[in-house]
Amino acid sequence: MGDQLEWQDRFNIGVNFIDREHKKLFSILNRLFANSKDETKSQWVCQEGIKYFKDHAMKHFTEEEAYMVSINYPGFETHRRLHNDFRQKTIPALEKELNQTLYSPAAINHFLGVCAGWLIGHTLTEDRAITGKGVSKWGSLLPEEEQFIMKQIIIQLLQDMFQLNTKLLSESYGGEKFGQGIYYRLVYGADKNKKWEIILVFEEKLILNTIGSMMDMQDEAVSVMLVNAARFTAQQFVHRIREHFPDEGLYEMTEENLLTYEQFYRIFERQKPQFSLLFDTGEGYFAYCVIAPHLIPNSEGETPIKAENAMSEIKKYLDKGEANRKKKKKILVVDDSAVVRQSMLELFGKDYDVSVAQSGLSAIRCLTLDRPDLILLDYEMPVCDGSQVLEMIRAEEDFADIPVFFLTGRVDKESVQKVIALKPAGYLSKTLPPEEIKKGIDGYLNK
Repeated sequence: MGDQLEWQDRFNIGVNFIDREHKKLFSILNRLFANSKDETKSQWVCQEGIKYFKDHAMKHFTEEEAYMVSINYPGFETHRRLHNDFRQKTIPALEKELNQTLYSPAAINHFLGVCAGWLIGHTLTEDRAITGKGVSKWGSLLPEEEQFIMKQIIIQLLQDMFQLNTKLLSESYGGEKFGQGIYYRLVYGADKNKKWEIILVFEEKLILNTIGSMMDMQDEAVSVMLVNAARFTAQQFVHRIREHFPDEGLYEMTEENLLTYEQFYRIFERQKPQFSLLFDTGEGYFAYCVIAPHLIPNSEGETPIKAENAMSEIKKYLDKGEANRKKKKKILVVDDSAVVRQSMLELFGKDYDVSVAQSGLSAIRCLTLDRPDLILLDYEMPVCDGSQVLEMIRAEEDFADIPVFFLTGRVDKESVQKVIALKPAGYLSKTLPPEEIKKGIDGYLNK
């Protein structure tokens, strides 16, 4: 990890006590960073420091929530939900790792990286939204009660239909790629003003281990027959879910598509989902995403699946995925700019299997779920900067040998020297023409 977190003016939201507490949390993390690097400090020092940070953060959440109530902040429920997710899921999981490893250096660094990333990202989006200086990323999520009901329905259905003991991983799944996936889109609507778009994401091994097993198929890869069976199983799955929401009972399915990852991710870039849930079923990952009430225009090249073309469309879809698996190397693009991520998808998408992440923490999840052949990493990011993300990658034995190229917007001598000192596999300037950026990556991967 980096040595210090730098406080910047853009972190100020304009509420004195909140800004003061944010600076205090930054200061605590900086002391923890320093102590974690100092071999003379005992494990007890780090334990007490982490406990102090946790207690201070929990107190701050309570005070911030009271302030939001006092000003009748309309996004309070969503904001509180994000606090609770951190309080009740993220922190306990990190503490469990610390205790199981007896506060190992790797676990401490993981704790600090996650907390620093969450704090900065939350401050720049959700906290700034309190005073109107920003827009909540998850402002369109449905109320917490409905999220809870949907989660419970899905977990119960997966148990009833496939005997899967499922646990929720995230209530705000951001479209990260996990392994080889099948992206299945269903559109329901009574009229053009009331349409729901539902996207189910299946890790391929989940289909093989459930439907494939039930059909006694021994294939190591999904087939046309298997995806066709999965389609109709998924439709029944969604129908069972819709039975719990009477208001949607009149809606009929008007369209279905199989999406590429690039098409799926573009939907996430420009839409705000009402449900975006990621599950670990024990047999593979599964995501359930709903965008409503309007439907994204059919402008992404998706071909509607109908009775007369279903088999041929599924075969083309699988052939395309098989070609990607056999021939294309994988590139992970990590950048906080949606424009850059989209441009890199378009630049490399024809020749490589490209996945994207918008933060360092999202990148680590992508690495775990779908190991790339090369990482193209933004050097300057607001949450964890490129040097911190590189440090996190190198700290994991399974990832340490993945080549990392920095993508930087600065070309002055001092900035370039900082980049080179980190000894990446290479670095490229964002000011270069796109074809030059691609040429540099092509040249490295073709060696």
